[in-house]
Amino acid sequence: MTRRLILIRHGKSSWDDPFEDDHARVLNARGQASAVAVGDWLALHGYIPNLMLCSDAIRTQQTAELIMPMLLGETMLRLSGAIYHAAPDTVLDMLRRETAETIAVIGHNPGIGTLANELVATAPQHHRFSGYPTCATTVIDFAIDDWSALRHHQGECVEFVVPRDLIGTAGRDAD
Repeated sequence: MTRRLILIRHGKSSWDDPFEDDHARVLNARGQASAVAVGDWLALHGYIPNLMLCSDAIRTQQTAELIMPMLLGETMLRLSGAIYHAAPDTVLDMLRRETAETIAVIGHNPGIGTLANELVATAPQHHRFSGYPTCATTVIDFAIDDWSALRHHQGECVEFVVPRDLIGTAGRDAD
């Protein structure tokens, strides 16, 4: 059996108020456009998670809210404070307790990007993978029967994409 994991870093957030609580920061316009583009891309390729685990930070929730409509109501969303700036092993432990066949996680760097790098057997040939910019998304397949068997460096990277690949850079800062 195959299990599929989709790791998504939240969209670009606003820094309009440098004193705003980090947990409460919202997506800026570029982050919103990126989340919509990633949602479209997931749907187009049939990468539809059964479960989406999402940090309870505002910017991750907004990212999920913009992606979810493209998934045609087939995905259950679960918010978790444990994902907010979680270490890779924290997310890994959460995944090992799940039962859904395809799971998406929306989180933060450095944890989400580090986890993607630790789980794939071979990194994709994309110059942005190691840095994992905002809204970067990796689809990883595992030849395991259940998530409890999830281990480092055993996943096959099916695809990796960043918003720039989907919507370019016209009118936007670099990722």
